[in-house]
Amino acid sequence: MSKLDELIRELCPDGVEYKRLEECCTLVKGKTPIQKAEPGEYPLVVTTSERRTCSTYQFDKPTVCIPLISSRGHGVASLNSVYYQEGKFALGNILCGVTPNDEDYLSAKFLFEYLNYKKDTLLVPLMKGGANVSMTVDSLKRVSVPVPPMQVQSEIVGILNGFTNLLMELTAELTARKTQYGYYRDKLLTPKDDVVVETLGNICRFVRGPFGGALKKEIFKPTGYAVYEQQHAIYRKLEFRYYIDKQKYEELKRFAVRPGEMIVSCSGTIGKTFVIPENAPEGVINQALLKLTPTSRINVFYLQYFFDNTISKILNSVARGGAIKNVPSVEELKAIKIPIPTLEVQQRLVEVLDNFEKICSDLNIGLPAEIEARQKQYEYYRDKLLTFAETGNTILSRAEQSRAEQSRAEQSRALIKLLQYVFGYAVVSLQDVVKNSCSGGTPKKGVSEYYEDGNIPWLRTQEVVFRDICKTECFITESAVKNSAAKWIPENCVIVAISGATAGRCAINKIPLTTNQHCLNLEVDPEMALYRYVYYCICAKQEELLAKKEGARGDLNSTRILSLQIDLPSIEKQKRIVSILDRFDAICNDLTSGLPAEIEARQKQYEYYRDKLLSFKERL
Repeated sequence: MSKLDELIRELCPDGVEYKRLEECCTLVKGKTPIQKAEPGEYPLVVTTSERRTCSTYQFDKPTVCIPLISSRGHGVASLNSVYYQEGKFALGNILCGVTPNDEDYLSAKFLFEYLNYKKDTLLVPLMKGGANVSMTVDSLKRVSVPVPPMQVQSEIVGILNGFTNLLMELTAELTARKTQYGYYRDKLLTPKDDVVVETLGNICRFVRGPFGGALKKEIFKPTGYAVYEQQHAIYRKLEFRYYIDKQKYEELKRFAVRPGEMIVSCSGTIGKTFVIPENAPEGVINQALLKLTPTSRINVFYLQYFFDNTISKILNSVARGGAIKNVPSVEELKAIKIPIPTLEVQQRLVEVLDNFEKICSDLNIGLPAEIEARQKQYEYYRDKLLTFAETGNTILSRAEQSRAEQSRAEQSRALIKLLQYVFGYAVVSLQDVVKNSCSGGTPKKGVSEYYEDGNIPWLRTQEVVFRDICKTECFITESAVKNSAAKWIPENCVIVAISGATAGRCAINKIPLTTNQHCLNLEVDPEMALYRYVYYCICAKQEELLAKKEGARGDLNSTRILSLQIDLPSIEKQKRIVSILDRFDAICNDLTSGLPAEIEARQKQYEYYRDKLLSFKERL
């Protein structure tokens, strides 16, 4: 945000001018009847985020599209959103198009961000009327908006676009994960040839909720025995509206629910399920629910997955009735067949599907949480960016910037953990797993006292040779460290040579030391990665790393090194990988074991026999 701060301080330190829309924009009501539009090649902007098509167009410039009617109607002024459209497009006749007269003076995208942000305070109050609440184009013309310098507008739009693009990517990713979840769910729940197939009547006991007025009298709140309704199956939340007293509960006890039983909605919205948890209050089901008590042969959550995936479709296909559909008789339900694998297999299936379900649906984990967090982050920055003109303050204080950076780092970690959870690994850059990075320093040339009697190990680029660093041949004094601005590098850092003949090579230091300025020192975050795993990854990416070299000497840029992407599995998998590679490394390189030792032994054997075979006694 520092660049925007600088622009604001430089270009509009005292705030910005405000203009009425009629002074800087052209406002035109849409001409296309939405329901009667003839489909065609041009987008048709309507009162939702969807785009229909039209055979003709009305606008051909970037335009903000504002609905003129309330989103809710029925006497309530409301506006869900304003919309932005570029290119040639048609506009519905219940919207107004606001097009800046000069895009070099006012950006349509900036205007969209501002009006969408301020819609509840600038636009909604313009809506008038009783049943049909709406506003007029003339009232919109008098709305005032800030017009900061174009550089500021562009910077704000760029920042906000970054957030919205990320939201779109995450939403697309969530859709893909849900599709993947559905695919694996269907595969897992498809019965195998050797699996026993049973009817529901053989594996569950059925109780339909009480008909008639059994629960319409003597219902009161807020105490007593809970009444389970259709909403509990639809929303799966333990929130209650109605209760009955003890006497009524005793009368209806056959309709009581117990933990581990499943209720199914069977009127109106059909086929929704809810498994009664251990902490659920005692209560009875109402007439719109069906209670299933599974026998010991079936896992209730396995049964629930089958209902959600297959049986609910069957119920909806055979539902009867007019405006309010109802499931067929209980006897027909009992005849529905379901595969029954062993309880162990059922439990494994439930665990796998639960993991997918949490990723796709749980608001506290996974992509929905990530999308929600990004949306909140977008709104926070949008509010900061679009109110600067009113307050005259800078965008973010230093404390806020620090918190924002910390938040982004935490969110990045959470996302990496999530990807590891779903896919087994995440593709990350070195920057994501490096806690600190810095280059070294070199004392002034020709000052020999910096090296004489030195006791601080100082690593030079030529000593970075794809191996652990056990020692360095050069030592410098404490004053040399201060003079060169070199930093102490703790042990077990990954050190990459960034220039010279060894550029691209890496090693691990086994002792704290300092380095020259041609080394990039990476301190790996132990919560994210093992330093030896990162070392092996860099070794494996040599061709890609060397392709990043630039300049006459073939130097590497630290930013480009930190952007190097690696596959990051969980810490446990990293340990297994490192253990295997360490053994290979020992076989190939260790002088006390493995092939080097074997080669050395064979060399000595060769030399022994060579000497024997080629030593001849001279004939006298």
